[in-house]
Amino acid sequence: MTALRLHHFPICPYSRKLRLVFAEKRLDVTLVPHEPWRRDDDLMALSAWGEVPVLEVEGHALGESLAVAEFLEERFTEVKLGGKDIWERAEIRRLALHFDTKFAREVTDLLWRQKLIYRLKRSGTVNTAALRAGQENIRAHLDYVGWLASERNWLAGDHLSLADLTAAAHLSVLDYLGDVPWETNADAKEWYARIKSRPSFRGLLGDKIPQQAPADHYADIDF
Repeated sequence: MTALRLHHFPICPYSRKLRLVFAEKRLDVTLVPHEPWRRDDDLMALSAWGEVPVLEVEGHALGESLAVAEFLEERFTEVKLGGKDIWERAEIRRLALHFDTKFAREVTDLLWRQKLIYRLKRSGTVNTAALRAGQENIRAHLDYVGWLASERNWLAGDHLSLADLTAAAHLSVLDYLGDVPWETNADAKEWYARIKSRPSFRGLLGDKIPQQAPADHYADIDF
């Protein structure tokens, strides 16, 4: 059995995406928590940027969550999350990048980084204009998730894929903070409920950090 060690921060969407990949692929992984705002010499030795997530495997240290997810897809092939043909793989990658870039820029960074990371760092000033923008932007993005979910069985097609796990990872950190207006889109909420009820999600629902309790509904499957 290949030894896998994931350096991560529990309430980080990119770390959470990989934890979901490990769980869906039924791979054992050792989780090594880090506080990303603190300089960590052990982490710096693995990654020049000193950022999580970083995967240690077979004498290598792999960074960037999409690159790690694609490595896991090629290395552990029993459960496929990257698509069954070239067209499906292209759509899955497009959507994974959409949530890791556009959604992250317009929603995650404006809410999660402002409300949680600055609070944990105890430095910086919360930008109320950024919070308002994130709260407004999430509605359009939630409508897009709902549209995809209503047109397809899963976001990228007939099967659960990395696209679903990436979207759910970002939404989960915002849901932890109580910042997802699920009442605005029933299709998006139904899709997230299906993801949330999967065994792979149990580890995420058990996450708690001392400085910030989760929203009351966070671990409730019937939210």
